[in-house]
Amino acid sequence: MTGPRRGRLELDTNAVVWREVDEEIIVLELSTAVYLTVNGSACPLWLRLTHGATADELASVLVEEYAITLERAAADVDAFLDALAARSLLRASESEARLDPAG
Repeated sequence: MTGPRRGRLELDTNAVVWREVDEEIIVLELSTAVYLTVNGSACPLWLRLTHGATADELASVLVEEYAITLERAAADVDAFLDALAARSLLRASESEARLDPAG
């Protein structure tokens, strides 16, 4: 994955506005005015990223909710995070930055 990948990640709230509607999330990417849809197994990942999560935590969510292998979950999480990073929608979690005196 390119961009922020190590440690705790969160959605860049300056880059998007979003709403949960029924069983999907509608996202407006502010820099491009493009609407995106998050659905299926990506919804719980998106919601976790609103408060910050590691890739391992996200993979555990998929394992618990969908009874898939950890390897499959990790690959799915990597693909999701790659897609968000490619659109510059992720950043290092602010909670982690506060704990790191260098950050």
